[in-house]
Amino acid sequence: MKHIIIIAILSIIIYSPEMMGKPKSTKKGIENIRQYRLAHEQAIIKEFCDLLSIPNVAEDKENIQKNTVFIKQIMEKRGFEVQILETPGNPVIIGELGVKKPRNTLLFYIHYDGQPVTPSQWTDSEPFKPVLRPGKLEAGASVPKPIPFPTGDEKYNDDWRIYARSTGDDKAPIIALLTAIDAIRTQGLALNNNIKVILDGEEENGSPNLPYALEKYKSLLKADILFMCDGPTYYNGEPTLFLGARGITSLSITVYGPNTNLHSGHYGNWAPNPAIKLSQLLASMKDKEGNVLIKGFYDSCIQLNTKELEAVKTIPPFDEEIKDLYGFSGTDGEQKPLMESILLPSLNINSFHSGNTGKQMSTIIPSTATATIDIRLVKGNEPAKMVQRVVDHVEMQGFHVVTNEPDKETRMKYPYIAKITAEENGYRASRIPIDTPAVQRIIKAISENSGSKPVLIPSLGGSLPIYVFEDYLHIIAVGLPIANHDNNQHQQNENIRVGHLWRAIETFAAVTLME
Repeated sequence: MKHIIIIAILSIIIYSPEMMGKPKSTKKGIENIRQYRLAHEQAIIKEFCDLLSIPNVAEDKENIQKNTVFIKQIMEKRGFEVQILETPGNPVIIGELGVKKPRNTLLFYIHYDGQPVTPSQWTDSEPFKPVLRPGKLEAGASVPKPIPFPTGDEKYNDDWRIYARSTGDDKAPIIALLTAIDAIRTQGLALNNNIKVILDGEEENGSPNLPYALEKYKSLLKADILFMCDGPTYYNGEPTLFLGARGITSLSITVYGPNTNLHSGHYGNWAPNPAIKLSQLLASMKDKEGNVLIKGFYDSCIQLNTKELEAVKTIPPFDEEIKDLYGFSGTDGEQKPLMESILLPSLNINSFHSGNTGKQMSTIIPSTATATIDIRLVKGNEPAKMVQRVVDHVEMQGFHVVTNEPDKETRMKYPYIAKITAEENGYRASRIPIDTPAVQRIIKAISENSGSKPVLIPSLGGSLPIYVFEDYLHIIAVGLPIANHDNNQHQQNENIRVGHLWRAIETFAAVTLME
């Protein structure tokens, strides 16, 4: 009992803000962080799996509430002051950990919701029952099979992977950041900065209520630097910073033929086939080199400056490895390397539906054909204007555009009809200059941690709602991704490589310790 009391007193002293130790160099500090992780691997993974086991699809309000309660508890255990803030949708969680004489206040954005799941598509596992595999599960394969989580003194192999929804997108940053705080405190290091965290419960739905939360609670979120903790690291696994992200908007196009499906023998070559019409329309939007042919599509893009272009040239190319990983030999027109391609706006067909397939297939002329399209935006593009350019293009191809189901009078008047509906929650892109002083300090801190400069990416190819933070908080935003690039984000069998989780802990420690 005496030993227990002594340990308890020491724990209180270690976790006291006044007794956090004298500052040590970041390099030395990271070695201490690593030693902490090595001594606590099983407890870290246990807490991570407990969080992963709570379903987090945004529409599942009961389990979303369970997520907020669990996250509040594990943050308060680290000394954070936590508030669960109600919005018209899912709650936003805000936590703050203050220190005396902070150099900066750092705000970390993470989302706790995940993509919808289809359990039957997962291989030998379930989305919300984490399993451990001794390596990557290749597409279409069932090996390597799950193995037991280590017990006793057994250590985790860096190449092992944990499979569950939101492992990489986006619950890993929650555990990595909190573990970094644990390690800093117990190793007697000095936390140099105030830490704030905002956790979004609707990111996978486009964060419709994030602007509301930032407007209402902006005084709680005042900070100097925002870290967007989402997305994968670069393909070589090195620490990565992205200084912007593409925006996004989407739309659907439905083309009409007869008012009911028709027999393809009786009416083929005569009745209009909307699947063919829509295919021809979509084909008119891009050329064989991958360039979008919609008038004005590239006109509003703000070009990269000289330093940003130089940064792109220094990024190690991984195009051939990516082709091999995902099983294709040619790219979309072979026009540019991947890291240059994602710096342009893109037009992508997400889905195409007409008639039936498989066992439901029948020899018909379908009555409609529908395609959904996403447009990834770069800095300078406005979502509504980019959608309008698509509408203008469709009209130039001879289609009468409507926004609702056409009535009989419209059908009889126009031979080519397209219904176009646009997403309401699209948002613009963001990008900050590489030579921003705060960015240079972050680069220095991570470089001292890893021994090499982080990979600098002017803009993430994916989309994040950075713009709302810029509009409401007027803050510098830097992307700090930590997941492995092949984590099956938004797919079945989502996973995180254990070595990436360990490195994330060190990376978060480096930025929270930065001068």
